[in-house]
Amino acid sequence: MDTLEFEPSKLGIRAHWDHVYEREVANFEATGDEGEIWFGEGTVEKMVDWALENVPAATGPRILEIGSGNGVLLFALREAGYTATGLSGLDYSPDAVKLARMIAQERNSEEVTFHVCDFLKELPPSPGTYDAIALGEKDDFGISPVAAYPVRASRLLRESGYFLITSCNFTEEELRANFINQETNFQFQSLQLACQAPIHLLWGKTGSVYTTVAFKKGLS
Repeated sequence: MDTLEFEPSKLGIRAHWDHVYEREVANFEATGDEGEIWFGEGTVEKMVDWALENVPAATGPRILEIGSGNGVLLFALREAGYTATGLSGLDYSPDAVKLARMIAQERNSEEVTFHVCDFLKELPPSPGTYDAIALGEKDDFGISPVAAYPVRASRLLRESGYFLITSCNFTEEELRANFINQETNFQFQSLQLACQAPIHLLWGKTGSVYTTVAFKKGLS
């Protein structure tokens, strides 16, 4: 789906996610509930499996998650053997970062770091997922803020670094078209499709189809 076809939604607004994570912080403090896994546990497991196969923990990789939310993916990587000091998350919602840090303390994983950062305006320390950014307000020329995402992501990577993205609104072909260009220097690496555990789609519905694509940044 062309990003220009998306209409702005509250799901692309920071205030919405601030409210969501304010509620989840309160729930965690009251019950210990760590909050939603937005793309489902199956997605997390597959991304961890991909990382173990392509960038083994023994190589000491540095892993950055853009739109880390409650940090569930980074904690799963930590449990899989990745060094905590090499794991970092960015989110533009202060309460998302607060929740992730609280969970890190509860799991004795304080060395996994989380930072408040608006990915489209800063390079690091985002708004969250690529899907959510696609629902943000368009500019005067009708361009979605998500158009800047691929280049920003590329700038965070060293040559030969990997970038993984999971989407419930974009197909493999659309992600490849949006991310592979001369500016990003991304190359298609691999594709994973899954239709497993229910996930929360950005249209307020529940579904089970998502796409995870891996890109590799080429040499200059």
